[in-house]
Amino acid sequence: MANEMEKQEIDDCLRIMGNIFPLLEEAEQQFTSAKDWGFFDMIGGGFLTNLIKHTKLNKAAECMNEINSLLRDLERELKDVKFTTDYSMNTMTFATFADFLFDGILADCYMQSKIMDSLDQVRELRYRLEYMRQRMLDMKNSR
Repeated sequence: MANEMEKQEIDDCLRIMGNIFPLLEEAEQQFTSAKDWGFFDMIGGGFLTNLIKHTKLNKAAECMNEINSLLRDLERELKDVKFTTDYSMNTMTFATFADFLFDGILADCYMQSKIMDSLDQVRELRYRLEYMRQRMLDMKNSR
């Protein structure tokens, strides 16, 4: 009975991870696109470039909110495993306001660094989840 419960818990975790991976891919694509628009903005893109960049960031933030919800579900399933579950990017900040209002190189550089940090977080999370998924598959197959 205990093995069946463990298998069910592993299956539940794998299902949740299966829902997270496409969202991670989408978030990475949106952050990458925002990064590209950010470089363009740094060399003088203007208001339209800012608008496109922040639209990409908002789409990435939506993905990250869904990912956070799924990570909380995963954390409940993995009661004994601790990992950071707050991979959100607050896009409605003073930095966003400053990026539009001042639209200078300093604001652009600051936003670009936030985008790069978020992209790194998404990639790190994917790596950690892929590792965890493989370990769970190994556990499941060894039972």
